[in-house]
Amino acid sequence: MRLFAPAIAFVDVETTGTRASADRVTEVGVVRVDADPAGGDPRVTEWSSLVDPGVPIPPAIQTLTGISDAMVRGAPPFGAIAARIDELLAGSLFVAHSARFDFGFLKHEFARVGRAFSPRALCTVRLSRRLDPEAESHGLDALIARHGLDPGARHRALGDARALWQFVLALYRSRPPEAIEAAVKRLLRIPSLPPRLPADALDAIPDLPGVYRFYGENPLPLYIGKSIHLRERVAAHFCTDWQRETDARLSAEIRRIEFETTAGELGALLRESALVKSLMPAHNRALRRKSDAGVMIVVADGPPRFVPAASIDPAAVPGAWGPYASRRAMRSRLAALADEHGLCWSRLGLERRDGPCFARQLRRCAGACVGDEPARTHDERLVAALAGERIPAWPWPGPALVREAAPDGERVDVHVVRDWHWLGTARDQADLDALLATPAEPAFDLDVCRLLLRLHAKSPGRFEPVPRCASADRAGACDDPAVA
Repeated sequence: MRLFAPAIAFVDVETTGTRASADRVTEVGVVRVDADPAGGDPRVTEWSSLVDPGVPIPPAIQTLTGISDAMVRGAPPFGAIAARIDELLAGSLFVAHSARFDFGFLKHEFARVGRAFSPRALCTVRLSRRLDPEAESHGLDALIARHGLDPGARHRALGDARALWQFVLALYRSRPPEAIEAAVKRLLRIPSLPPRLPADALDAIPDLPGVYRFYGENPLPLYIGKSIHLRERVAAHFCTDWQRETDARLSAEIRRIEFETTAGELGALLRESALVKSLMPAHNRALRRKSDAGVMIVVADGPPRFVPAASIDPAAVPGAWGPYASRRAMRSRLAALADEHGLCWSRLGLERRDGPCFARQLRRCAGACVGDEPARTHDERLVAALAGERIPAWPWPGPALVREAAPDGERVDVHVVRDWHWLGTARDQADLDALLATPAEPAFDLDVCRLLLRLHAKSPGRFEPVPRCASADRAGACDDPAVA
């Protein structure tokens, strides 16, 4: 019999829940099929085992699977059967229904016992969709009913693994082998699109710089990202979703994808940061630090002050120190400088006590807390130690422009910036006129501030100051080439 792979392992797992990183496997079923090189009947090996998950099985899961706490009591833990599963899967194509689920659970279980797990995987949901695009449902119950399968116990690992093998046999009875093999080859090459996305979801996404947004059932996005190659980056989420639980959860929720293009990477970074801060998507944890960030102000009459983002006047950022991701980050930096330069913890506001600070008691403080070092001298040493962290003064009286051209030269975006903040991006002269006539008052954005500071340090020539006539009235009222 001809098969689409020399060895195929049809796999199903039963679990205590749906989270691969937190929940555990309670049963594994494998039907391994090895093709006969001479074209005869394949060799079929069936194996299954209950697994002691080490945690209670929720009542709802017990009802669904029929696997109870009493049944798994005394069963081997996963580590005891890992070698056998490895042996059954060796050299085979891993096939499962909604494969990201079974693959993700096994990958985490193998990782817990220090073993690698990285077979090629094929999802029978996707195979059914490709070969029967007109069918209303591609769930396992629907496949069993549509193809008249008889696998035995449903919602038990071996029964469900048998159903997948019977499904493939049914395909070979109803279609030319070439059609099945072509579908499998195609599926193994393309990303594993989330089940609620249409098959052509990636086709409309261009291979250009920009930002993309993943949406679920609600109007607010689940995730916002950026890339200089939009289609490639979006596809990458779905190529790795069996290995990373974050992408697996994201894939399960996605219903649609939206995107917008930019001229280059800078525009994509600026737009991504602004969208994440304003829309606060659930899966963008790293960039969602709008309220925690801030800068440090050194004052003459007390310890350095942290000014949080919500209280920052954009014009006051140049000349401050930082920026810092949080008040805690600023205090950690001051503590490190105190140890390095013999600064006073009391004078830095790191502790409150009368008499010598703790660092002084350890002979690591020059004595500002007990009058042995004048406060002014201490503060001058602090400023010197912080020299590399002072935010440079804004070099111009008004905004500056940063032009960004697309690789093909057909598009030029002009980013308007001031005081290390982004005011907006213009794609044509009318946009630029409007931005300069009524410039926005941006909120402090830690990521944008750092981005513009790095860009200016590396390529100061990319910043073009806007003449006063342009920013005070309209860009078109001035013939200066900077705004032409």
